[in-house]
Amino acid sequence: MAQPDELLGARANLLLAALPHAELQRLQPLLEDVHYSLGQALYESSEQLDHISFPTTAVITLLYTMENGSTAEMGLVGKDGAVGIALFLGGETTPNRAVAQIAGHAYRMRASALREEFARGGPLQLVLLRYTQALITQISQTAVCNRLHSVEQRLCRWLLLSHDRAPSNELLMTQELISNMLGMRREGVTVAAARLKDAGLIDYTRGHIKILDRAGLETVVCECYRIVKDELDRLFRPGAQSGPE
Repeated sequence: MAQPDELLGARANLLLAALPHAELQRLQPLLEDVHYSLGQALYESSEQLDHISFPTTAVITLLYTMENGSTAEMGLVGKDGAVGIALFLGGETTPNRAVAQIAGHAYRMRASALREEFARGGPLQLVLLRYTQALITQISQTAVCNRLHSVEQRLCRWLLLSHDRAPSNELLMTQELISNMLGMRREGVTVAAARLKDAGLIDYTRGHIKILDRAGLETVVCECYRIVKDELDRLFRPGAQSGPE
């Protein structure tokens, strides 16, 4: 379980950082610091959820896998959120799976403790509900983006969302995995990544992607990235957790 000097580490997660100090201190004994390795599944489709996780350095992708084995990403969760929201929405399972896209740490709370704390109302409940709205926005915008925008714009959106949640400028991700995440052909990813590399925006070598020019990526990306980011910033700006506007 988390120790007193680990409260600073817990505040690396946006949701935990949004809690008043006294509330986070009260919840401290319920938080377990865990490490997720690259590719580790936090839960599988239709599997009983037993924890909610608040990533700090890990980045988790929420994936749907079809009967033919094809996959598509519906959302990314990192230091901005929580994995396992079905636990406080009244569900015990969810049809998607959650997989660590970037290895790292998270704080985990047991399902029973989470339900009890959510039922109390107060800061944790409000923070989790606000995050749910932000995640719904991200999932909805992902669907719109994948339908209406170019492969290059979609790749830029994915890179920026990943970079926002990653602990460094480097992402370990092959083109095959990116194509699975974005639900597109590998050839399309190859062409789009080559264009971004030729423009000096990224470097890509043997599964390692390095962001070289973030501002440049933001000029190429579609409006979907900004809509998702602005909504998260709006919901969690200082003072937003105190109640309705």
